[in-house]
Amino acid sequence: MSFISTGVEYSLHCLLFLADSSAGVRDASVRDLAEMQGIPVEYAAKLFTRLSKAGLVVATEGVRGGYSLAKDSKDISVHDVVIAIDGEKGLFDCREVRRQCALFEGDPPAWASKGKCSINAIMQSAEESMRAELRKHTLADLAAGVNAKAPAAYGKRVITWFDDRAAARRAH
Repeated sequence: MSFISTGVEYSLHCLLFLADSSAGVRDASVRDLAEMQGIPVEYAAKLFTRLSKAGLVVATEGVRGGYSLAKDSKDISVHDVVIAIDGEKGLFDCREVRRQCALFEGDPPAWASKGKCSINAIMQSAEESMRAELRKHTLADLAAGVNAKAPAAYGKRVITWFDDRAAARRAH
C-alpha cells in the first residue's frame, strides 16, 4: 500500500502540461488532460476539483475552457499537490502497541508506556523529513527536468496536440 496515492502522480503529470515550459499550454480541458495521461475523464475531473479547491488551478471559461494554474509553477510545491489530493493524512498511526504486551495482563506498567513511543518518534521524524523534501520541489522544477531530457520537438508536439483538440471543439 502506498501512502501517496496514484492520484497525486496523475495530478502532477497533468499539471506539468499546464506549467510554464516549452511543453506547457496555457490552459487545457480535463478531457484532454485525461486523454493525454490515459486515465478516465471522471477520475481526472475529481482530481481537478480537489486541485481547484486547494487553489492550485482555476477553471477557465469559453469554448476552449478547462483549467490553468492558479499561480506560477515555481510557487506550487509537490507537497501542495500531495495535500490537495490526499489531504493531511499521516504516514503512521501509532496504536500504542507497547501497552498490549501479554505479560502486562491488560495493566501495562508505567515504564512500558512512559514518554513518547520511540517507534512513533522515528516514524514522525521520517514523515517530517519526507514532507520537507516534497516542499523543496516545485512544479517548475519538475517541468525543467522533463524539458531537459525531452527532445526539442516534444514541447511543440504537446502544444499542437492540445491546440488541435481545442480547435476541434470550437468547430463543433
